Amino acid sequence: MVPGIGCMMTAPEPNRRRAGVRLRVTAFATSVVAAALVLGAVALWAVVRASLYDGLLDGAGQDASAVASQLEESGTGSLGELDDDRLLQVVDSSGTVVSRSEGAPSHPVTSVEDPAEIVQVDGTSYVVAVEEADGGTFVIAGRETTDVDATVGIMTMALAVGIPLLVALVGVVGWLSVGRALAPVERMRRQVGDVTAASLNRRVDEPGTGDEIDRLSRTLNAMLTRLDLAQISQRRFISDASHELKSPLAVLRQHAELALTHPDRVPPAELSATVLEEGARLEALVRGMLLLARADEAALEVERRDVDLDDLLLDEAARLRTTTTLVVDTTGIGAVRVRGDEALLAQVVRNLVDNARGHADARVALSAAASAGLATVTVADDGPGIAVADRERVMHRFVRLDEARARHDGGTGLGLAIVDEIARAHGGSVRLDRDPVLGGARFVVELPVAEDG
Repeated sequence: MVPGIGCMMTAPEPNRRRAGVRLRVTAFATSVVAAALVLGAVALWAVVRASLYDGLLDGAGQDASAVASQLEESGTGSLGELDDDRLLQVVDSSGTVVSRSEGAPSHPVTSVEDPAEIVQVDGTSYVVAVEEADGGTFVIAGRETTDVDATVGIMTMALAVGIPLLVALVGVVGWLSVGRALAPVERMRRQVGDVTAASLNRRVDEPGTGDEIDRLSRTLNAMLTRLDLAQISQRRFISDASHELKSPLAVLRQHAELALTHPDRVPPAELSATVLEEGARLEALVRGMLLLARADEAALEVERRDVDLDDLLLDEAARLRTTTTLVVDTTGIGAVRVRGDEALLAQVVRNLVDNARGHADARVALSAAASAGLATVTVADDGPGIAVADRERVMHRFVRLDEARARHDGGTGLGLAIVDEIARAHGGSVRLDRDPVLGGARFVVELPVAEDG
């Protein structure tokens, strides 16, 4: 031991590997069957033995009653020596054996006042019964237990041999049955174990039996499908994000290299404007990707408070009138309040308004209303609209139907995807159709209204 150390730390014991399900189920089933068989065998042995001995006792009682009846009719003088292979004794009031069967001892084999059930005579067991006759005379009758003891012994031997064999048979059958039942599980385990990040398209075999194993296989396949789709989405997201980030970075680098090699060709004001513009675009991209990443991980934090959607729409309408020459129709905006995150909902409204501004020819219409427990925000424009085939795709990430104009306007291709994610985080939805009045695209966001009180 190292000096100064009173005791040494012992290494923790490794976790013991638990027995497999097959072994545990087989052992449990075998133990239950073994316990039931042992209890049943003990009960059977006791019932059969008691029944056999009760039969001997009844027979001995009948013998004693018959002799007692003969004594009452004819007296002891008529008995003489009882020529019988059974145990019979006639005892007078003084306790003397006055008559007995051949082979019976000359003294009473049991007390007539407190008779024993079983007695030993010359090494042979007898079940005895005592019957009182007239005149204080008693008759003791006995039946040998040899045959009964032999029968009980045979039954005991049969049970002692048969029960272990039966338990062993149950164990073997249980082991094989459980192994067969678990074979699909083991096969699925091997198949899932072979699945890697590069082979998420693989699926486990479905037995099609409709039982728990079949439901487990369908659940595993559904999980693999979700993982496969998540990985495909992640790869596409990374690829698209990398592609989007390269463009502003390339512009920044080109201008920086040009300013470094030919400073006279790039005025400082132009370089600053380019850096600010592309930096803002990069910042918007990063913010959008971070928000979508949190949404993918179900970690999008929604700080719920009462939010007036009409105020958000009116603010955006004022901004649009100040920065553009578009006609902004706000006559459809009514007082609507929801319970949600004001910053996120403001981003929803801004993204939709910016999208409408980028596609409108001259007019944009904003509206808000509440009906049947839902708040509805509508943003429409008089632009070319969006084809039916593209209406679902346009809500995906990094999708631009007009690539050139979107890049020129500084679009990131994430705005509508962010709208969709924020709406879903608030328990709402987004749909897209054609506006019947303006003729362009119309985005409709539905959110649960705030409850009163």
